[in-house]
Amino acid sequence: MAETNNPQGQQQVQIRVDESHMTTCYSNTIRTTTTADEVVLDFGLNLPAQGPQGQQAMIFSVGSRVVLNWSGAKRLITSLGQVVKAYEDQFGTIQIEQGQATAAASEG
Repeated sequence: MAETNNPQGQQQVQIRVDESHMTTCYSNTIRTTTTADEVVLDFGLNLPAQGPQGQQAMIFSVGSRVVLNWSGAKRLITSLGQVVKAYEDQFGTIQIEQGQATAAASEG
């Protein structure tokens, strides 16, 4: 990493991102659980299924788990807030269907 000084006296650090071990998955829902030290985010798919007596059911298939400390969780909220605001400024407000926001949250 290269460090340079800018005119305000603050150090700048060049960050290089290594994506060689990265995997990508699609998620349409998230389950959040917490401990005193960590926030656990389970990303996955809500899949429609038939329940034991023929009623409609949903299966939450977890594909990835991300564990953050509370500082990392706060940085994630800040970053997501910024990108969502930029998207909405360009394309308009994102509408969340009733039940969509609470479906996975109630599982945790």
